[in-house]
Amino acid sequence: MTKVHLVDGTFELFRCFHGTPRHANVDGEEVGAVRGLLHTLLSLLKGLKARSDDATPAYVAVAFDPLPAARGGSATDPGTLIRRQSALALDAVRSLGIPLWPMVRFQADDALATGARKLDADAQVNQVVICTTDTDLFQCIRAERVVVLDRIRKAITDEARFRERYGVAPWQFPDYLALVGAPAKGLPGVPGWGPKSAARMLAAHGRVESFPCDTAAWRTLPRRHQLAAEFAARRDEAFLVKRLATLRDDLPLDCTLPAIEWRGLDHPRLGKVVARAEANDLWARIERWSS
Repeated sequence: MTKVHLVDGTFELFRCFHGTPRHANVDGEEVGAVRGLLHTLLSLLKGLKARSDDATPAYVAVAFDPLPAARGGSATDPGTLIRRQSALALDAVRSLGIPLWPMVRFQADDALATGARKLDADAQVNQVVICTTDTDLFQCIRAERVVVLDRIRKAITDEARFRERYGVAPWQFPDYLALVGAPAKGLPGVPGWGPKSAARMLAAHGRVESFPCDTAAWRTLPRRHQLAAEFAARRDEAFLVKRLATLRDDLPLDCTLPAIEWRGLDHPRLGKVVARAEANDLWARIERWSS
């Protein structure tokens, strides 16, 4: 069974910044998040291969949002401290031998969506596991072939669980968000619309663009006149929100299995990263994995 793991590196870096102790190295650089990143990605690799020299191939890639180096900024500001570690974080991924997708014009979500679509089409791939807590990636779920894994809670969302939670198909998630909104992401919904009304209309008509203008066709929807009026008033805004919520899945990435096969640790580079991050406790874990 060929299983591929696609990792949201930006989320992992932020999680490590907030979930692991701060640490300044001998040069005064904050490196705590990178120390955590090294350990969590090593844990992922150890879950894919029982031993580092196991002949069974493993397939994994890590995507990062554009994280420009911080210039100035408060020494206590979390965003500044994270961006100051971004270059070392990318090198940490490279040093672990993991294929890296660093974004410049697009977001990590777009890279993950692209990888999921292309690998789903590969007959050699049995399952694509997207490692993130970002619900935007739910739109990439396809049956049990493309799933989303929350590594913190060890919870997998496949299509059955997604449908149970939202009442729509994963590919309809941007339409659902266009109606219901997502305040945490800054996406406004249509006033009066909730999960049940959105799910009912999308089940009947597929996409928001296909909603009929004649409210008589909405007769199965409670409060149809009010909801139809609100939708008509916000139609263009809803279409825009849908476009904003829809991930790109056509980036020019090499997502073939040979391109994302893990080929082992880059020991010279890893030595430099570990030294700068002062993460010497990583060596004991690597030694146990190798023996």
